[in-house]
Amino acid sequence: MDVLVFLIPVALALGFLGLAAFMWSLRSGQYEDLDGAGWRILSDDDLPDDKRPK
Repeated sequence: MDVLVFLIPVALALGFLGLAAFMWSLRSGQYEDLDGAGWRILSDDDLPDDKRPK
């Protein structure tokens, strides 16, 4: 029972830390362009000019 005195505040603190990190990511624009990363991985920008498909 004594361990609950320690674990409950730790769990609440970790939950608050996760919520704060999520709120920070929302405010910094991490979720603005969800499709961009998927399309960027398919582009051939890393190929030299002579090896790019025409």
